[in-house]
Amino acid sequence: LRVIFCSDNPFTALPEVLGQCATLSMVGFKANRITQVSPKALPPQLRWLILTDNALTSLPAAIGDCPQLQKLMLAGNQLSALPSELARCTRLELLRISANQLTELPEWLLHLPRLTWLAFAGNPLTQTLEATALAHSPTPQLAWSELALEQLLGEGASGVIHQALLRTDGGEQAVAVKLFKGAVTSDGLPDCEMAACMHAGTHPHVVSAMARVSGHPEHKQALVMPLMSPEFVNLAGPPSLASCTRDVYPADKRLSWPATLRIAQGMASAAHHLHTRGILHGDLYAHNILHTTEGDARLSDFGAASFFDVREAALAHDLEKIEVRALGCLLEELAALCDATRLEDEKLQAMAQLAQYCLCDQPARRPSLAEVRDQLIVLM
Repeated sequence: LRVIFCSDNPFTALPEVLGQCATLSMVGFKANRITQVSPKALPPQLRWLILTDNALTSLPAAIGDCPQLQKLMLAGNQLSALPSELARCTRLELLRISANQLTELPEWLLHLPRLTWLAFAGNPLTQTLEATALAHSPTPQLAWSELALEQLLGEGASGVIHQALLRTDGGEQAVAVKLFKGAVTSDGLPDCEMAACMHAGTHPHVVSAMARVSGHPEHKQALVMPLMSPEFVNLAGPPSLASCTRDVYPADKRLSWPATLRIAQGMASAAHHLHTRGILHGDLYAHNILHTTEGDARLSDFGAASFFDVREAALAHDLEKIEVRALGCLLEELAALCDATRLEDEKLQAMAQLAQYCLCDQPARRPSLAEVRDQLIVLM
């Protein structure tokens, strides 16, 4: 046995028998009633642990004895602290700790060598920032009665997206509407996603909100967003069970050098823009990027986004280095997809080298988002 899913059951403890499964690497007990995790319940080859939407108040110190751990999903619990022993999990890349009771991010967490995708919204440490963003967002409101839903465009962890017709005094406009499911997702809370999406502001490479919807008959929350042209497609699919933390690309996916560089530069610019506004995207992945064959690209999905105070310079610096590593993963993947000509190959190799700088296991030695953006502009 290598993978076990037991979502939506009434377990109150992670079964200790799991620890006896020698090759078990992925354990998923989402939306149970788990209040405790015994050290004996952690299998020796654990790589991916999902305990989202439970009632945990603590994790055992033995989590630090899981050297293969890459993905840890703990959103929607009652954790007020993380065990310091987790610092020994040096392969940890994705961590979801949103919607808990954390009042601070431990110093050791921000310096894990491979931490790449972090979500911590909906905790006491971010609530003031989130409330301020929601209260002072310039995003206008639209009445539900002004919208006519049409075909389904897609569905994610936090909601479903429909094409819709917006009727106003000025006429009709085709838009996209995201209806939030209203429950704890694998990344966090819908309210936090809405706050980040609205606070992101306008940027040419970010899918931003046009308006917030009021008056839904079932009291659901919703956002109106620009309807993307059909020529925009997802750059990749999400990680598989085998790839764990890395996206899966179609086998025949290829990009020209100009398109590769445009996507890379656009995403570096988008990430830098969000950080200047105190937002960690937390899910900077190819599967959250829409692009055209010419390389016009948009970063979407704020489900894992978290707020931080830009005035706290040390924290802002450390969070930026985490996002830089995510950008490094993207640059590395883009370089592998690129069909560069012989004349373009030198620039492609320069981008691949930049990716390796971003992936450095010593976060302090990684470049800043502005430096990555500027180096890509030079290549253009």
